[in-house]
Amino acid sequence: MSSLLKALPPEGRDRLMALAHETAFTTGTRIFEEDYRAKKFWIIQTGAVDLDLHVPGRRAAVVETLGPGALLGWSWLFPPHTWHLGAEAATPVHALEFDAAQVRALCEEDPVFGMAFTRCVAEIIAHRLQCARRRLLDLYGPSGGASLRMAR
Repeated sequence: MSSLLKALPPEGRDRLMALAHETAFTTGTRIFEEDYRAKKFWIIQTGAVDLDLHVPGRRAAVVETLGPGALLGWSWLFPPHTWHLGAEAATPVHALEFDAAQVRALCEEDPVFGMAFTRCVAEIIAHRLQCARRRLLDLYGPSGGASLRMAR
């Protein structure tokens, strides 16, 4: 069970899981693109997904690779509901898929669930931002970011 699901109250988790359906992506499938409308999210069951960031004049930079149990996609939760990163299946992926509008409605209907869910997603966002920052410093910072890491 994913850490997101473990963090939710049991009743809310059951209501969320009632909205899930299984899906799969083959290796190399673009799951979503930066700046496109975010209408779904996934919890990865098996496989790996690369999160990437468009870098003008260069190839997209992979900022994190997600594996089993990870939440794939959070941009659907906050306006303007557009993806902040891109995602591509690095291996074959099986995941639980959720409709964003249905889950937002569930969060509004059940404030206890909504607060627990939003808090857990916020923690995931904070972690992802730190991963993206470190990866971009490694790729583009002076000395590959080593001097910035040592200065802390």
